[in-house]
Amino acid sequence: MIKNTSRMLGILGASIAMAFSANALAQSPIVVKFSHVVADKTPKGQGALKFKEVAEKLLPGKVEVQVFANSQLFGDAKEMEALLLGDVQMIAPSLSKFDRYTKKLQLFDLPFLFDDMAAVDRFQQSDQGKALLNSMTDRGLKGLAYWHNGLKQLSTNRDKLTRPEDVKGLKFRIQASDVLEAQFRQLGANPQKLAFSEVYQALQTGVVDGQENTWSNIYSQKFHEVQKTIANTNHGVIDYMVVTNAKWWDGLPDDVRQGLEQAMAEATKYANDEAAKLNERDRQLIVDANKAKVQTLTKEDVAAWRAAMEPVWKKFEDGIGADLIEAAQKANS
Repeated sequence: MIKNTSRMLGILGASIAMAFSANALAQSPIVVKFSHVVADKTPKGQGALKFKEVAEKLLPGKVEVQVFANSQLFGDAKEMEALLLGDVQMIAPSLSKFDRYTKKLQLFDLPFLFDDMAAVDRFQQSDQGKALLNSMTDRGLKGLAYWHNGLKQLSTNRDKLTRPEDVKGLKFRIQASDVLEAQFRQLGANPQKLAFSEVYQALQTGVVDGQENTWSNIYSQKFHEVQKTIANTNHGVIDYMVVTNAKWWDGLPDDVRQGLEQAMAEATKYANDEAAKLNERDRQLIVDANKAKVQTLTKEDVAAWRAAMEPVWKKFEDGIGADLIEAAQKANS
């Protein structure tokens, strides 16, 4: 009798322990690892932190967002693979990184396509722009939002940078993008694909002569300290697409997915507002630092750059789609 009672108590204890363990497991928060390659103080870094703040507030105990900045988890070359393998749940690569998944997103790399960031906004909020967020679901990638960084400026280790001929023969760091490679080759320059984390040292040691980036990236990474001249070209846009693993996203509970969508909407507005403020502030900080000379281009200078870049548009028109390019141009008006 005692043996049977002990046995029953043992079975009951084990069952209670298993039930408690299962219940604890069921209540464990869903971990969302958000990996990116820039500093926390950049627009993207601030957007990621705001997403964490809002998501955990909206979904207390249900979601834990872990943000990994400055390539501390995965760098440029590995983050997309990590997302598809499920090692991270969200990344926010530059739009240039998606050309192997869809040629349509090469649109954003075309030089001098958008007049200003307001035009970029108008296009991204249009039906054509929103459709691009779902243009890679068949490849396992679900776009959640566009995050701004800003318009690109050109810099070199030379004293003059006002006309296209000023970059001929120079080596420029670029992101892994066929359009950006074609852009510099069209100018007679030599593009070099390098990870973002390697750019400062490459500029410092002369591995490359120049680069293109937004004011906030130039300042936060101290590129202005190892370059002589920065031209205020506004020749392109560096924006990001926050993407997630489509299968993981579709498998989330409805309430969690809706909460994350709301958090992403709030973080997107915050990140984009920060981008405008940070770029304006950091441009002035670079001027005040007086390490690199900031050159303003005349209308004639800009016209010369535009004319030099025209063949790049023609080269990529078929892959992107003439209708998409036309829609983007309409956003300028």
